[in-house]
Amino acid sequence: MAFHHAQHANSLNQSLADLNGDINVSFEFFPPSTPEMEQILWSSIQRLQPLNPKFVSVTYGANSGVRDRTHSVIERIQQETNLVAAPHLTLVDASDEELLELAKHYWNSGIRNIVALRGDLPEGSPKPTRFANDLVRLLKSVADFDISVAAYPEVHPDAANAQADLIHLKRKIDAGANRAITQFFFDIESYLRFRDRCVTAGIDVEIVPGILPVTNFKQLKRFAGMTNVSLPRWLHRQFDGLDDDPGTRSLVGANVAIDMVKVLSREGVKDFHFYTLNRAELTYAICHTLGVRPQVKAE
Repeated sequence: MAFHHAQHANSLNQSLADLNGDINVSFEFFPPSTPEMEQILWSSIQRLQPLNPKFVSVTYGANSGVRDRTHSVIERIQQETNLVAAPHLTLVDASDEELLELAKHYWNSGIRNIVALRGDLPEGSPKPTRFANDLVRLLKSVADFDISVAAYPEVHPDAANAQADLIHLKRKIDAGANRAITQFFFDIESYLRFRDRCVTAGIDVEIVPGILPVTNFKQLKRFAGMTNVSLPRWLHRQFDGLDDDPGTRSLVGANVAIDMVKVLSREGVKDFHFYTLNRAELTYAICHTLGVRPQVKAE
């Protein structure tokens, strides 16, 4: 009996200690639309900066007002922090000439990392004729940017089928993309199957899982409905009865994300991209638990 307990204690201790910071993280933010949201964004950036992420990305809207806010956030990150800033860039509502100019401007400003996306099509727009692989090619024609593109373990909502979606991802990699970052997901099997299919298709870059720490399950259900993401039954059960209990929701959300990263890490995943929704608390707590912590300077 004592031997059984000792074995159990060892496996439990191993489970708690199996991540000691041996992972890389990156964070996504979005440009704020109000002074209050701007304050929240910058306090989040300052809070997460000491975790030494590989890069931080800033999302990009189709209309010019949001674009301008993206540029100003990127420039401020460049000027005021030691973080590697990676602006999102989309084809929607921008000509090749405008994109070439912007790419040159970014390169000349010291930006070396870009997240290249087709972008969401405005309501009622015709079928697209340019795709993210065209944007990757355009960027690489300007300079040797480090380019991330999007991947969809549960298939892009606009794709004809899973195979067509995979072929499209391969085109982006063949055009010069350095890594793919996935849409958020909760079905780990779907990610692992997708990663295997990428290998079979000759896609040899890192498929970085996108992790969304959940604080608001109602909002998550709306996101998931728009993006073709399945929410497993166990996840519904985790958040059941917590609509009016934000504190417990945060604890549950952190626990879900930690468990996901632990399982994925055991499957050989080393890089994780966190969709922060501009809030640092949950992402910081998750990273801390996983062993991603500020570097302690030697005396």
